[in-house]
Amino acid sequence: MYLFYTSLILCVLCACHLTKATCDELLTAEDAEFCKGGLKVFYPDLVVDKCLIVPQRIREKISMEWGSPEVLLPHAEEEKKYTLLMVDPDAPSRLNPSRSYWRHWLLVDIKGEALQTGDVRGTELSAYARPTPPKGTGLHRYQILVFEQPKGRKLSLTKEEKRSRGNWDLQAFIQRFGLSGAKASLQFLTQNYKD
Repeated sequence: MYLFYTSLILCVLCACHLTKATCDELLTAEDAEFCKGGLKVFYPDLVVDKCLIVPQRIREKISMEWGSPEVLLPHAEEEKKYTLLMVDPDAPSRLNPSRSYWRHWLLVDIKGEALQTGDVRGTELSAYARPTPPKGTGLHRYQILVFEQPKGRKLSLTKEEKRSRGNWDLQAFIQRFGLSGAKASLQFLTQNYKD
C-alpha cells in the first residue's frame, strides 16, 4: 500500500512539473468535460485544443499583449454561417460570480469556410477583450463556443446588452436567435498573472 501511495504522489508531482502548473491547478473533471467538437484556438505561443490551464509563464502575454486568437473548426460546413462567443462565467470570481458570463468576444455571420481555415471574419458585435481576471480571484474559465446560425436570422445585441458586457444572459441570447446546442466548445483557465 505504501508503494501505491508513493507512486501516486510521484505521478501527481510529475504531472504538475511537466505542465508547469502548480498541483492545485489540475483541471477538475467538470472543467475537462466542457471541451468538445474539435475546436482549436491559436494564440502566438499557446494552442488550446483541449481544456487546459494556461501556464504561469504565458499568463501575462494572454492578458496584456496578445490580440484575438485564430479559431479553427475543421468540420464546419462551408455553406453555413456560425456564431462564435467567448465568455467568463466566473466574473469577478468563481466563488462570487456576480457578473457572470462577462462577454469577451462575440462574432456572428462567420462563414463555415473561414472557420475551416482559422480565418474567422464576421460581424463583430463585441470586440475581443483579453482575459484579465482581477488579482486575488483565482482561476477563471474562459469559454469559447461556436453555434450554427439559423438561415435568415440577423443576430444583434439589445441596447441593454450593448451597455455592459457583464451579467450577460447567455441563455436568453441563445434562445432569442434559436442557437440550439453548441457545435463545439472549448475552455481555458487562467488567473491574474501577478498571482
